[in-house]
Amino acid sequence: MFPGDTGFSRDVLLSIDGGANLDLSAIHTTVHVGAHADAPSHYKAGAPSIEARELWRYYGPCQVISVASSRGRRVLPSDITVPVVAPRVLLHTNSFPDPDSWNSDFAALSPELIAWLHDERGVHLVGIDTPSIDPENSTALESHQAVAMRDMAVLEGLVLGDVSPGRYTLVAFPLKIEGADASPVRAVLIDDQP
Repeated sequence: MFPGDTGFSRDVLLSIDGGANLDLSAIHTTVHVGAHADAPSHYKAGAPSIEARELWRYYGPCQVISVASSRGRRVLPSDITVPVVAPRVLLHTNSFPDPDSWNSDFAALSPELIAWLHDERGVHLVGIDTPSIDPENSTALESHQAVAMRDMAVLEGLVLGDVSPGRYTLVAFPLKIEGADASPVRAVLIDDQP
């Protein structure tokens, strides 16, 4: 959870164990909790919020790519050592290994990588196993701005520790939360290799 975010909490409103006829609860959290999809409105004024994003962006052929030695720096195009063969790319940096324990030196993406993935490789969704595609202390959000210029989709906070590099089908639909700057997702990779 990014410093300043609201942690997840669940309030039990009614409980069968407490004598009610059903269970009923409410949740309270930032919309950037865990694995989540950023909306363009998160980083660009006047841009669409999450309910306006087309679902095709978050479903379909995907490639998981491992990036070595990326902790504390931005990932560059030269760090990608395998051919990019899918329109959705998830980067496993292993620089934020425990989502329950904060570390500020997680890997981020470079604007050059965003441009290269989109302009040269046709990628329209990029995901990362860290809390952000920009470093924690970035206020200019250069990589988010590079994504905005290309109308790409972003997934952050992915847990890829047990995922082998390769091709998959991604299913990571955001919730249709009107006006929201992001949405939690349940990101699933379906191994469809023979």
